[in-house]
Amino acid sequence: MNMKLTQRLAIGYIQTKFKLLSVISKKKTAEKAFEIFGTPFMKSVRKAPVKNAEVIHFYLNNKKLNGYRWNHPQARKALILHGFGSAAHKFEDYATLLAAEGYEVLAFDAPAHGDSEGNTTNAIEYSAMIKEVIAKFGPIESFLAHSFGGISLSLALEDLPHDEKTKVAFIAPATETTSAVDGAFGMLKLKNKTVRDEFEKIILNLTGKNVAWFSMRRAMHNIKASILWIHDADDDITPWADALKVKEDDHPNIEFVLTKGLGHRKIYHDDAIKKQVIEFMSKR
Repeated sequence: MNMKLTQRLAIGYIQTKFKLLSVISKKKTAEKAFEIFGTPFMKSVRKAPVKNAEVIHFYLNNKKLNGYRWNHPQARKALILHGFGSAAHKFEDYATLLAAEGYEVLAFDAPAHGDSEGNTTNAIEYSAMIKEVIAKFGPIESFLAHSFGGISLSLALEDLPHDEKTKVAFIAPATETTSAVDGAFGMLKLKNKTVRDEFEKIILNLTGKNVAWFSMRRAMHNIKASILWIHDADDDITPWADALKVKEDDHPNIEFVLTKGLGHRKIYHDDAIKKQVIEFMSKR
C-alpha cells in the first residue's frame, strides 16, 4: 500500500473518530485535537550515518534529544532547525556547505522528531530546546530555520541577547499559529466553534498566551537580527499571505525572497535557494 493512500486512510479514520467524539464531549474533542496538533505522525528517521558529523545529545524535560555536530571546534557556529515532522538529517547539505565556509554546525532532532524522545511537542518546547542548545554548545550567531523551526526560533530570539550581527535565514517559516490551527481543524473536519474555543483555552491555560500571540509577525518587532526570509507563493502549509503581512510591516533588517512553484518542502532542497542561504550566512 503506498504512503499517500495509507495517510488518506489514517486521516479518514481520525475524522470519523472526531465526528463521534464531538457528539459526546466538546472539551474531550478539543483535548484530543490538541494532542494531534502536537504529534508528528510521520517520523523521519535517518537510516544511514550522517556524513562527517559527530553524534551528540542532551536532555530537556527528561527527554533525550539527539543531534549532530560538524566541523568542531570553530569560532563561528550555526544552528539548523528543521520543521514539523522533519528531522535534522534532512539538512545535511546545508551543514556540509556551511562547514566548508568555516562554520561549526549544529542540528538537533526536536522533541518527538527523528531520533529524539517524546510523542508530542509545541513551539514553546522547541524554543526551550533552542535556548538549551545555545547554553550548552554556544555561543551561536547564525541560524537557519525551516517551517515550525522558524516560529520556534523567533520565540527564542525574543528572550535571547542578539543584535544585527546575528544572522537568521528563514525558509518557509510557520508565520502564524492561527493559520496552523485553521489547517489542523480543516484536516480534522472540525467546524464546531465550541470545540475551537476549548482548544484555544487549552493553549491559554498552558502558556498564559492566546493563540494569536504565537506569531512571527508579532515577534519580528522585537528581533534585531539580520534576516533573510525565503517563501514560496504556492506554499500550502505556511501561507505566503501571512508572510506578506510581515513584508508589508517594512522591517529594515528583513530581506524577502519570493519564489514560485517550489511549495513548502521543495524550496529548501532547491540548489539556488541553498546558494542564496549560504552566501547570506557566510557574508561577514
